[in-house]
Amino acid sequence: MTWQTFVFLAVASAAFGYSGYRLAILVRLMKAQTGKGPAVDKIPERIQTAIVNVLGQKAVLSKKGAGLMHAIIFWGFLIITLGTLEQFVSTIYNQWNFEFIGEAAYGAFAFAQDVSTFLVLVAVLFAVFRRQVLRPVGLGQSHDANIVLTFTGSLMVAILLMNAFFILGHQPTYASSLVISNLISSAFAGLDLSQDTAANFSTFFKWIHMLIVLGFAVYIPSSKHLHVIAAGPNTFLRKLEREKGMKPINFEDETVTQYGAAKISDFSWKDNLDLYSCTECGRCQDLCPAFNTQKPLSPKMLIVDLKENLYRNKAALLAGKLDEVTPAIDINITEDVIWACTSCRACEIACPVFIEHTDKIYDIRRNLVMMESKFPAEVQAVFKNMETNASPWAFSPSDRAQWAEGLNVKTMAEDSSVDILLWVGCAGSYDDRNKKVLRSFVSLLKKAEIKFAILGTEEQCTGDAARRIGNEYLFQTLAKANVETLNRYNVKKVVTACPHCFNTIKNEYKDFGGNYEVFHHSQFLARLIQEGKLKPTKGPDQTITFHDSCYMGRWNNVYEQPRSVLGSLPGVNLVEMKKNHDQAMCCGAGGGRMWMEEHTGKRINDTRTEMALETNASVVAASCPFCITMLSDGMKTKEMQDKVKVVDIAELLDQATT
Repeated sequence: MTWQTFVFLAVASAAFGYSGYRLAILVRLMKAQTGKGPAVDKIPERIQTAIVNVLGQKAVLSKKGAGLMHAIIFWGFLIITLGTLEQFVSTIYNQWNFEFIGEAAYGAFAFAQDVSTFLVLVAVLFAVFRRQVLRPVGLGQSHDANIVLTFTGSLMVAILLMNAFFILGHQPTYASSLVISNLISSAFAGLDLSQDTAANFSTFFKWIHMLIVLGFAVYIPSSKHLHVIAAGPNTFLRKLEREKGMKPINFEDETVTQYGAAKISDFSWKDNLDLYSCTECGRCQDLCPAFNTQKPLSPKMLIVDLKENLYRNKAALLAGKLDEVTPAIDINITEDVIWACTSCRACEIACPVFIEHTDKIYDIRRNLVMMESKFPAEVQAVFKNMETNASPWAFSPSDRAQWAEGLNVKTMAEDSSVDILLWVGCAGSYDDRNKKVLRSFVSLLKKAEIKFAILGTEEQCTGDAARRIGNEYLFQTLAKANVETLNRYNVKKVVTACPHCFNTIKNEYKDFGGNYEVFHHSQFLARLIQEGKLKPTKGPDQTITFHDSCYMGRWNNVYEQPRSVLGSLPGVNLVEMKKNHDQAMCCGAGGGRMWMEEHTGKRINDTRTEMALETNASVVAASCPFCITMLSDGMKTKEMQDKVKVVDIAELLDQATT
């Protein structure tokens, strides 16, 4: 055994041993969590999504520039790692290398190594420029990132110099394949180094190369670049479907004494994996409506701060002393941070490693509401109204069907042999503006000769707001009552004009025995037009912009149907806001924020209204009662209510259809 072999084995064993020790601690922290993690199913689909998003970097590349930079570094490292493996093994056994694959193949291998090293170096220089000169807000300043970029850049330089001096010292047959290193060796040729000296320099830089790699191994488990290891598994375990319901609580389980997350230990092992996977890229923050209107919430910092809380409580968690774990709400994650979320899900859709931010916020809210009775003061009235009136508003349940007076709409109690149940929702039942939307939709259903009915006074609030604010018990009370009513009438199909009702009945009632085919009215209207049952003939001849509802778009991936409805109107000029589809900005009403005041920063609905006004459209179309309310208020704030109308797509279609 040579001295080089001995030293390498000693250093490598220490480095990989320490790295393994640190990773073992992280695994033990995952096992210490008391929350229930997700079931791992659909293995073929998970393998496919891992290949597409890890190897293919699909999610990363959704953001141009920075995405390509990261992809080049990732793909480059995959190729360079093979060369590093060759260097490691050849240090232990100096007769071994990859040359056994044949001269031509090894030449191609050497070429790929050399070019990849150069491209990674260029990508690193761009990353440094982006961090130190461009300084995007979402990215922030990270000492950790600067260390890793220094490591990475130095590693690439060491590899190129190692190869350049190897060419001078050994003149390998494949030297012409090392196109970049060849150029560098030509620059050093003028130094008139002997072959032995050049070979010694090559060995020196080989050691620099290997020591940097081993340094990486030591550093990664304790840095944000842990995502290099965690992001792959997290992608494999991601929520595969866009549709996503909140996780129910089993209140009948007497062994459960903690509802929601009071401490970091109350989260699940998958939540820990989310924390490990965060790259701190800031994409979530860039799209967050709360952050962009100067609220205290940053989805990025929420994850960073939760991870800091986890590490701070490491000793207590590993010792099983959960009573010594400090609260999740701390100096960094305040109650204001948690209540600022509109649950628009922009953060999750933007995240390239599929972190689920909203679940963590929901869990903390559940603890605040059900365990500590802490919530914004104005929410108290909402809870009381839901308990006594089955609606967020203080209207009598007996008035729920008054919106339909004169329309000859039957209830299920009068005739349940219908094609579809129209779920009206609280806004359609009680809000004067949205009553008009329901009346227009009913008009369209009748024009299309659809046999439908409503529940009338038997309908109750779906409980969406209660659940997202954190009152899971109240939600389940309402949900179970509604499911019992729907099942009693043997309901199979449901249509609603409210995205929040749509999402709840479609994705969340199934946990309580409610399995229905659920349509949002935009989907249903698009189908009726396609089938020729509705034929718009009178065009509004106006420029219209469409606002995407978060609970239709990011929660359920419904983007094209409402645009299809608008596109069917003769004479319509449909223009998009600068933020649309997955990038659209929330109106500010989701996550129970409809019933909470904004005390900090700029109002979210005002910001979204400004985006709508920038299009110079005379009509802002929407497909959600909350969005209509928030955008209408925004128009009033801007004193544009007489110039720009906010309307539902059903109203526009009804006016255009005879």
